[in-house]
Amino acid sequence: MAGAGAIGCFAGGLLAAAGLPVTLLCRPRTAEEVRAHGLTLTDFTGMAQRVEAEDIGLATDPARLGRADIVLVTVKSPDTAAMARLIADHAPASARIVSLQNGTENAGTLAAALPGHDVRAGMVPFNVVPMGQGGFHRATSGDIVIAAGPGALARTLSVPHLPVTESAQLQRVLWGKFLINLNNALNALSGLTLQDQLRARDWRCLLADQWQEGLAVLRAGGARPLSTTPLPVGLIPWVLRLPTPVFARVAAPMLTVAAQARTSMAQDLMAGRRTEIDALQGQVVRMGARHGVPTPISAMVVDVVETAELAGQGLPNLPVSALRAAI
Repeated sequence: MAGAGAIGCFAGGLLAAAGLPVTLLCRPRTAEEVRAHGLTLTDFTGMAQRVEAEDIGLATDPARLGRADIVLVTVKSPDTAAMARLIADHAPASARIVSLQNGTENAGTLAAALPGHDVRAGMVPFNVVPMGQGGFHRATSGDIVIAAGPGALARTLSVPHLPVTESAQLQRVLWGKFLINLNNALNALSGLTLQDQLRARDWRCLLADQWQEGLAVLRAGGARPLSTTPLPVGLIPWVLRLPTPVFARVAAPMLTVAAQARTSMAQDLMAGRRTEIDALQGQVVRMGARHGVPTPISAMVVDVVETAELAGQGLPNLPVSALRAAI
């Protein structure tokens, strides 16, 4: 796992629990936490797995990539190019590379820096919450999907509690997840848990407007997002705007999230880390400018998130009315 944070520790831990040889390439702080506590992996269904520290490899030196057969990249989007250089410098030419990251451009960045490698895009639909002391909790549902390719890579990576499938339409799947990920920033700005945010109609209406703006930009650019939910992408804004009691019945799967779940961008702001706003709303703004589609909501969200990053005060806890007024 190259750049093991919450997703890397959770997925890597389940792979190790299934008996696969796994090394987490991670920051010293994460390595120290896992050495001290091992990994405790749980999810909203009641799944619980324990991985002792001695049963999983831990490394902070990228030279450890020289032993890798498969490299699962889980760094934040802004760090993809730097990780690609490390892989190019240290990993064997035979290593297969899979991007398990948010955004739609990371696999392309990796492939450009790693000619000759089998580089695959991947989509991780679920959210993982760091619980401290080596605990990581999967708070939402869904299975990992990777791009189709030679060999049986998905079969190799599929283990109990972590099924992996392949898709010949992975780019369309990534665009569908991209639209869902536009809520990362809204959830972070709200200060609410995902459950509370999705039960608040004013936040859902803002998300619906953001979704329509993003979808218009993607369609103008020729992208055809494939829904990662049972609902077609074009229907989701209508469903989001329904009265809450009706929404709760129609969109029950969207509410299958752990009570404490927040998006990764909320976790980043709480920890004082750089966010992935440039790879999400930032990309909508850039594509909108390229194709002549106005993107006032995305531009506002980029501005407010970047301001929150600079402030370094954690979650802004903004009301919807403040964001509407800033559009």
